[in-house]
Amino acid sequence: MEVDLLAREAVDCGFAIHRELGPGLLESVYEMVLAKSLQKRGFRVERQRPISFSYDGMTFDDAFRADLLIESLLLIEIKAVEKFAPVHGKQVLTYLRLMKLPVGILMNFGLATFKEGIQRIANNHIDRPLTARVSQP
Repeated sequence: MEVDLLAREAVDCGFAIHRELGPGLLESVYEMVLAKSLQKRGFRVERQRPISFSYDGMTFDDAFRADLLIESLLLIEIKAVEKFAPVHGKQVLTYLRLMKLPVGILMNFGLATFKEGIQRIANNHIDRPLTARVSQP
């Protein structure tokens, strides 16, 4: 499956969720609803997937958790804040680099309109000399 198609489907689901539920819920609620909505559309969705990586000969098991991993291709980081902080986009880009994924979406359900809360983040450094592995459940 093409990652851009997955991204469009995810944004479509997020838009519908924001329209129906609005801002003000916890991130975990939006994560759960988005995961179920994408599963309902037939996608394989992993929530809070532990990610391990290696650096300088050291391995860091379960170093962080990916909010949502769709079809093992698309990372979605969910926020429910009044505005993005610069670190939010950097966080997603670092996750993408460590996971060697091409694209991630930062979704903020805390804003008045969903359009304000969407950022597509591309990893232009996939060949970076870091290794990451998705931990097995």
